[in-house]
Amino acid sequence: MRKEYILLLLFLLSGCRSKSTDQSAAVKNNDRWAVRMANSVMANSDSLIHYLNPPTVKWQYDVAFLGQAIDKLGDIDPRYSKYMEDYMDWFIHDDGSVYDYKIEEYNLDRVNPAKNIITIYKRTGDSVYRAALDQFLAQMETHPKTKTGGFWHKKIYPWQMWLDGIYMASPFLAQYANEFNDPEWFDVVAYQIELIYGKTLDNTTGLLYHAWDESREQRWCDPETGKSKYPWSRAMGWYTMAIVDALDYFPENHPERDSLISILQNTCKALLRVRDPKTGLWFQVLNQGDREGNYIEGSGSAMYTYVFAKGTHKGYLDAKFLDIANDAFDDLVKELITVDDQGLITMRNICGGCGLGGNPYRDGSYEYYINEKRVDNDPKGVAPFILAAIELGK
Repeated sequence: MRKEYILLLLFLLSGCRSKSTDQSAAVKNNDRWAVRMANSVMANSDSLIHYLNPPTVKWQYDVAFLGQAIDKLGDIDPRYSKYMEDYMDWFIHDDGSVYDYKIEEYNLDRVNPAKNIITIYKRTGDSVYRAALDQFLAQMETHPKTKTGGFWHKKIYPWQMWLDGIYMASPFLAQYANEFNDPEWFDVVAYQIELIYGKTLDNTTGLLYHAWDESREQRWCDPETGKSKYPWSRAMGWYTMAIVDALDYFPENHPERDSLISILQNTCKALLRVRDPKTGLWFQVLNQGDREGNYIEGSGSAMYTYVFAKGTHKGYLDAKFLDIANDAFDDLVKELITVDDQGLITMRNICGGCGLGGNPYRDGSYEYYINEKRVDNDPKGVAPFILAAIELGK
């Protein structure tokens, strides 16, 4: 199996860490923030499997997201792509099955890493990766839905749509539709993006609440609307990234393309209205900037910076958003980035994770969002930082 091979390789490479670190200093364009951040990740962890020393190795959406971001530097040096590929190969067995993936969980988070499988398959043509992709399509073909047709975030969260889940599945499905000539998935992706927009929208501010419960049974939701109580920064980051990334693959003549662009424009305008004028970044709870305990949060701020930059380059957003993205990136560096004596980068104030419901129960209150643990260099902040830096040429 690939897993045993990768473990042996990692063992052999462990004695060469100082050499690889020395080599990284010679990487072309190593003054760029994207390269500097990627080098810091790789200097601290020989493999993404060991990133931030997880207690167990999991098929994980955020670590795979970090691998995707670093892989985009492969045109500078192939070792960046190899870093992502080695992580994926640790999980993928010779028969195409994936360690720690279970279709019966019906968990949208588990779909996100499959984008990397498409990338590797396109590079290699290896049928193992094609076989691996089939199980994720099988999940989406049978994934449980609300009565209105929205994918449940997870089987353990019935009747619930979360903004997070739109990113976890929609760009993958759009890419799959494009790469494998399966266009009906474009309609599915557009419907999911549009449905949750209507279900979570705050008509007064244009911001989106974190989630929606069709059953209205959860304590975290409004019993009349089913909406959760607050617009969480990273949730809107996932959602806006989902749109701008999925549009990469949509046909120009798709009937819902303009609708998706319009939603992107509306949400980005709403985000501008809650941008902190002091730091140039965004708060953990977007609409509570002056409230005690709220803080400038790294992952959402980096995600918006990426979306503004890419959205402008693609022609979806007004040109002013590129200037805003450049300013926001500089603000990210000023407010949240530190560099040690060895040149290694730390990104601070990244929310480790926020969910709703479950056990222990997460009630979606203001106090809940501001008190969740913050994690330095969490991949959910580091990955969009790299993507934003690449998009801006920083």
